Amino acid sequence: MPSKKTGESMKIEISRILNSIGAFQFGAFRLTSGKMSPYYIDLRVIPSFPDAFRKICNFYADFIIDNVETKNFERIAGIPVAGIPFASLIAYQLEKPFLYIRKGVRRHGRERRIEGVIAPGERILLVDDLITTGLSLQNAAKTIVAEGGLVTDAAVLLDRQEGGKKKLSESLIKLHALVNVAEVANTLHELGTIDEEQLKTILKQIKTERKR
Repeated sequence: MPSKKTGESMKIEISRILNSIGAFQFGAFRLTSGKMSPYYIDLRVIPSFPDAFRKICNFYADFIIDNVETKNFERIAGIPVAGIPFASLIAYQLEKPFLYIRKGVRRHGRERRIEGVIAPGERILLVDDLITTGLSLQNAAKTIVAEGGLVTDAAVLLDRQEGGKKKLSESLIKLHALVNVAEVANTLHELGTIDEEQLKTILKQIKTERKR
């Protein structure tokens, strides 16, 4: 694992990576939650860029060590679909058992919602690519609890700042985000890769959602 970067330099590097792979798009998009958004962040493309994927997962691993501490969880769970590739590599780097949650119950075999092993009382760290409303992470936590596991923490690369953190806190789950969208947007604006109007579009979306 490479040497750790400071929080600020990590955020700048993540912003540069997201820009270099074209992860930010502007337009009219319907999100997984069903909400409409004037911009979209496609983090699913990251594993298609090996160098970017490796750097992002290294940042994740270092961040988790510093902010969650590996002693505070026994296993890592990937959230379908986008969180699974990140969680698998992070679990490998941190030498933690990996499991993932299915989008639906299997109608054959053991008909499980979770692939992997959970012992009763084990603490599971949830890993996803980003958080918007927090519903996907909240549902994943309920699935793990139903299997006997415990969930107190979740790690994501990016927080869209649209109520997800508060939603998780209602379930006593602490969110750990490497960056939030305002930080990325301001960095990209400073670098000259998005214009003033695009910056305002992102910040307005955050402000609008906070008022709801």
